[in-house]
Amino acid sequence: MRITCGILGPDRPAEAAHKAETGKPMTSRKRPALGVLIYSAVAFGLCAYFTFAAVQGDYGLFRRAEIDAQNRELTEQLAGLEAKVARMENLTHRLSDSYLDLDLLDQQARDVLGLLRADEIVIR
Repeated sequence: MRITCGILGPDRPAEAAHKAETGKPMTSRKRPALGVLIYSAVAFGLCAYFTFAAVQGDYGLFRRAEIDAQNRELTEQLAGLEAKVARMENLTHRLSDSYLDLDLLDQQARDVLGLLRADEIVIR
């Protein structure tokens, strides 16, 4: 047996034994093994699934953008409601027993009760 460049030469014993038994020389495989194809298909499928989930899933990028937009909208709505509450608290304080705004009381009597002074004319 001789060694050429670290590879067994053409007179390899395994090849000679195979040729003697079958009458055909040993050949190398020209197509990839079925296991490699299945492994590649499964790996590609998993990568595609996780990529889709990262973009479109319940916790994906698109959902995150929707949540951010909704957060901004609700924050603006909260600011408007807080301004309304502050205005109502101011009006309530101005009509309380400890502080009485006569102009506001007059306005409320006119709006709610429909009261008028004798010298006023109503135009509708």
